[in-house]
Amino acid sequence: MTLDLKSAKNIASVLTEALPYIQRFTGKTIVVKYGGNAMIDEELKNSFARDIVLMKLVGMHPIVVHGGGPQIGTQLEKLGIKSEFVDGMRVTDSATMDVVEMVLGGLVNKEIVSLLNKNGGKAIGITGKDGDFIRAKKLKVTRKTPEMEAPEIIDIGHVGEVESMNASIIEMFKSSDFIPVIAPIGADEKGVTYNINADIVAGKVAQMVMAEKLILLTNISGVQDNEGKVLTGISTEQVDALIDDGTIHGGMLPKIHCALDAVNSGVNSAQIIDGRVPHAVLLEVFTDEGVGTLITNKHLTATNNHPTG
Repeated sequence: MTLDLKSAKNIASVLTEALPYIQRFTGKTIVVKYGGNAMIDEELKNSFARDIVLMKLVGMHPIVVHGGGPQIGTQLEKLGIKSEFVDGMRVTDSATMDVVEMVLGGLVNKEIVSLLNKNGGKAIGITGKDGDFIRAKKLKVTRKTPEMEAPEIIDIGHVGEVESMNASIIEMFKSSDFIPVIAPIGADEKGVTYNINADIVAGKVAQMVMAEKLILLTNISGVQDNEGKVLTGISTEQVDALIDDGTIHGGMLPKIHCALDAVNSGVNSAQIIDGRVPHAVLLEVFTDEGVGTLITNKHLTATNNHPTG
């Protein structure tokens, strides 16, 4: 089939814009937190998979960390196990943890691996328990109210945080053709299993490998100002100000804190992007504008959504 002149020009324009980013990011590690609508909608699932495979094929080192909250909720409901949340975190007793591990480490993880393989990649799924990759510890949640003299410590069960990571596991993948797909489950020194927030795991992985980028897929268009306008590029100082004045609040706070921790720990930039857009990862990595909010310690040029210097 012969392309018409307009289509040919469009394709040439896209390739020309992508080339400097391919050259710039070859050999670099990019950590992607995969969740939200992008994990449910069939078109978005396949466009995500093709984006990750393309990144690997042009010499980048993509690492996928995934969530699975809706899938866990569905399975718990089928089994008649009631879900309870404290400050947005699922209370996870032993029975719930068994389901979480089955869904995250089994059903969801292997579906993503299969999706990447079907689209031409070579993916391997792991949990934090494999190779003692993620050493976890119990997360303590404190809640303070005006009525209490001291904060209340709430036990939310098998919910953990990252204590340490085994960097050699990721280095092994980076030196191969394989794409790691990580389920956010870890274990402590006694072998007790913990469910860990996927955003947190993605941020810690990005810090450990000194990633070029941390990309967090969401179900919103990005960080917004008080008028609902998406802020395409902001510095860490601007983020702190937006948190202080209440512009950034609620469910966006954990993602923002994760992004800030990563950038402040040496990751070059963090992006909170709209996973409802087909090929959102591709657009973020290979184009000037991107499809979300970029957070960096570095100066942003006036013409694009990538840091300089």
